[in-house]
Amino acid sequence: MKKSILLLSAFALMSSAIFAQKKNETKPTTVTSTTSTSAASTAASQAVADMNPDKFMKFTTEEHNFNTIPEGAPVSFDFEFKNIGKEPIVLSTVQASCGCTTPNWSKEPILPGKSSKITATYNTQGRPGAFTKTITVNSNVGTKVLKISGTVEKAPDASVPSNDNSMMKH
Repeated sequence: MKKSILLLSAFALMSSAIFAQKKNETKPTTVTSTTSTSAASTAASQAVADMNPDKFMKFTTEEHNFNTIPEGAPVSFDFEFKNIGKEPIVLSTVQASCGCTTPNWSKEPILPGKSSKITATYNTQGRPGAFTKTITVNSNVGTKVLKISGTVEKAPDASVPSNDNSMMKH
């Protein structure tokens, strides 16, 4: 009995959803609002596309290769840049592609003509092998993607200490 009621309820719910969709499709106002929303969306996309960060931020380098580095200690690189625009630059978020990379950046606005840096620190511990990581910089002048790469050389396995306190003598 419960299955029948559930089945009937599900059928009624789907029927009303289908009927509501068909009813909305015939309204001309829906088409008009979609068109105006689409036009507004296109205009907003165009405004974002016009925000080319390269017109406002000049990075010394956008990629850094650490080459071969030993496993263990973290390594860091400073991505330096200059505000070449006429307005202050505010870095809203700087996000690494994974938790093994930590970015640090200035939370203060970078005034026109001034320089700043974004420090990317990669934790090599337990990560032998080649790596490529990105750092996405979101600001009021657009989005910029920086890249670090390299190869972590595996640390030698720790040797097992001998146990001289054994009760058995050889």
